[in-house]
Amino acid sequence: MTAWLSDLFATFSFLPILVFVAELSVVTISTLRIIFLSRGMKLLAPVLGFFEITIWLFAIGQVMNNLSSPGCFLGFAGGFTLGNYLGVLIEKRLALGTVIVHTVTHRDATKLVEGLRGADYGVTIIDAAGARGAVKVVLTVVKRRELETVLAIIRRFDPEAFYSVDEVRDARPNLVGERRQLRGLFPSFLQPSRRAA
Repeated sequence: MTAWLSDLFATFSFLPILVFVAELSVVTISTLRIIFLSRGMKLLAPVLGFFEITIWLFAIGQVMNNLSSPGCFLGFAGGFTLGNYLGVLIEKRLALGTVIVHTVTHRDATKLVEGLRGADYGVTIIDAAGARGAVKVVLTVVKRRELETVLAIIRRFDPEAFYSVDEVRDARPNLVGERRQLRGLFPSFLQPSRRAA
């Protein structure tokens, strides 16, 4: 039955397209899974891994059954290439996680701090010394989806300010918004323990 389907797909040139779509899905899911793992999303990553390997087994099986078909090889390679790009694009649109923005400026940072606090962002300010004298270092931890708002505030304050953005794996106490627990969804041993105050 499988051989008959493979011959039918190959006859109508449908198989290379099917392999392309399957490999595109595999690599997109794989890229997202790796990004989620790096962000500490321990439950979502294995679920994606299940779908990733299931689709991959189908795609590689079709390629191995049709080793004489250049279209399958091209479909597989094309799906792999586009899947990497698509996975990163989707992750960027999701904007998951938290980042810390380090801003270094030679100006008096009072207006920047007021602007960030006025927009409900927490701010830490540090006096420091740079290569050309005294500087202010302003730190703020924000959700990634709010990063452009923070950068716009910084650029308005000082277009010449140096800033860098780093991923935050964990922050305690959580000052950027508490996540609601889904009680009853997971066994009690998977629920985070609460420390006595």
